[in-house]
Formats: sequence, C-alpha cells, structure tokens
Amino acid sequence: QVQLVESGGGLVQAGGSLRVSCVASVRTISRYAMGWFRQAPGKEREFVAGINWSGTSKAYADSVKGRFTISRDSSGNTVYLQMNSLKPEDTAVYYCAADQSLRAGLSVFEYEYWGQGTQVTVSS
Repeated sequence: QVQLVESGGGLVQAGGSLRVSCVASVRTISRYAMGWFRQAPGKEREFVAGINWSGTSKAYADSVKGRFTISRDSSGNTVYLQMNSLKPEDTAVYYCAADQSLRAGLSVFEYEYWGQGTQVTVSS
C-alpha cells in the first residue's frame, strides 16, 4: 500500500514563496510518475504539475508556468513543488499523487494514489 504524506503548506503573502513536499512510504515510488493537484473551495481538483519517474519530463498547468517548479530527490521518494511569486488565486489544498505510469498524467483519473493534502493560503 502506497502512502503519500504532504507537508510544507502554510500562510504566505502575495509575491512570496513556499515549498511543499511529498514523501512516499515505499521505495518503489521512485518508478512512479508523480503529480501535484490543488483544490480551492467550491472548485474541482485541478492539475498543477507532474513529473515522470526519472525526473526527465515535467508538465505544468498554464496558470503556474514560470512560477512553480516540480522536482524529485535523488532517491525518487520525495517530490517537491517550489512555488514562487504566489498569488491569492493559488490558495487551495495541494495534493500529491502517484501512479505506476511512466509519464505524468494531467488528469485526476490518471493517478491511483493520493495524499491527504496540505493547505496553502496566499494573502493579498
């Protein structure tokens, strides 16, 4: 059973930075594609960023391109989302997701495992 645990959320002012992390409970996660999604109140969960198992391919939502960076550590067990130039509209619960696919999917339906989420709040 794969368990994902997010951390690093919090409150930050607009224009600030925050890094959220996701740690997996199994080493085999290094062979999984990983993704970050977010869900704001009253809205559907949306794709933010994804990274393939080797870290050589990344994808971003248009709304975060140039501001957010997804990466994974050398072991492949931890995935990060560095968020810069944060805006109030980035406020949401951020979820980490994993799937055994070789590439990172863009849809919630392409991920099998999910974390509990971490709250990110950006004040104006």
